[in-house]
Amino acid sequence: MQRRDMVLAATVAALWGFNFVVIDWGMVGVPPLLFVAIRFSVVALAAFVVPRPRTSWRTVVGVGLFMSLGQFGLLYTSMALGLQPGLAALVLQAQAVFTILTAAAVLRERPTVPQIIGVGLGIVGLAIVAAGRGGDAPALAVALALAAAFSWGIGNVISRRAGAVSGAGRLGSLSLTVWSAIVVPVPALALSFAVEGSDAIIAGIAAFGWHSALSTLYTAVLCTIVGYSIWNGLLARNPSAAVVPWVLLAPVVAMASAALLLGQIPAPAEIVGGVLLVGGVLVTGLRFRRREATPPAPVTEALAVVPAPAASAATATPRRS
Repeated sequence: MQRRDMVLAATVAALWGFNFVVIDWGMVGVPPLLFVAIRFSVVALAAFVVPRPRTSWRTVVGVGLFMSLGQFGLLYTSMALGLQPGLAALVLQAQAVFTILTAAAVLRERPTVPQIIGVGLGIVGLAIVAAGRGGDAPALAVALALAAAFSWGIGNVISRRAGAVSGAGRLGSLSLTVWSAIVVPVPALALSFAVEGSDAIIAGIAAFGWHSALSTLYTAVLCTIVGYSIWNGLLARNPSAAVVPWVLLAPVVAMASAALLLGQIPAPAEIVGGVLLVGGVLVTGLRFRRREATPPAPVTEALAVVPAPAASAATATPRRS
C-alpha cells in the first residue's frame, strides 16, 4: 500500500471506531432493525445524484446484502441485546480473518509472511482486550457480532472482486456504496416487522428524536457514504490482506471514545491489547509500502465468484459504523 492509502485506511478506521459510540447513543428507544432501515434509506437518497456503478446488479445486491444489511442488522441487534460499544468494535474485527480466508479461497490471494504476522499480532491483541473486559457480555450478543463480522468479510471480498475486474476508481466506489444501500431498507423494515413487531416500530418512531437523527446522519454520511467509499476504493487498488488489518484500529478508537464519553475506562489489558493491534497494523502496512514498486495483478473474470452483501455499504469494505 502507498502511504496515501495507509492514511486513508487509518482515517476510515477512526470514523468507524467512533461510530460504535454514536450508534449506542442514537439507538436508545429505537428497535435496531428499524434503525438500520432508516440509516440506509438516508444513504439511498444519494442515488438520485450518483450514477449507477459499472458492475453487475448481482454485485450491487451482494454488497448490499452482506456488507450492509447482514453486517449492520446483526451488529445493531447485538448492541441492543447488551453488547457494549467497545466490545462490539472488538468482536467485529474478526472480519479481518474472515476476509483474508475468503479472499484466499475465492480470489486466490495468498497472504505473505509479514501479513500473517501482522494479522496474528492483531488477533492476539484482540484476545487480550477481550480477556480484560471480562465475561459479562451476553453470549447471544457476541455470537451475533461474530456473524456480523463474517457477513462483512464476504462483502469485502465481493467488493474487492468487483473493483479488480472493472477497475472501479473513486467514483465507482461511491456509486457502489450508494446503490448497494438501495437493497437494504425494504428487507430491513420487513425483518423489523417480523422480529421486533409493529408495536415496537411505532414506539421507535415516536422515540426517534434529535439524538437519533444526529446518529443517523453520522452513520449514513460519514461512516457509510464517505467511509465505505474510501474503503471500497482501497480494496479495488490493493490486495484484501493489505487493507483489512487496518480496521483493527477501530476498537482502539471505540474504547477511547467510550472512556471519554461513557466513562468506560479501559483496563490495563485493554491498553496492552490496543498497542498490539496498532503494532500488527503497522507491520502489515509498512511491508506493503516497501513492496509497492509494481501494482498487484488484477483478478481475472475466470477467478471471480460472485456471492452477495461494506460497507455502509459497500463500503469497500471492510462498514463500520
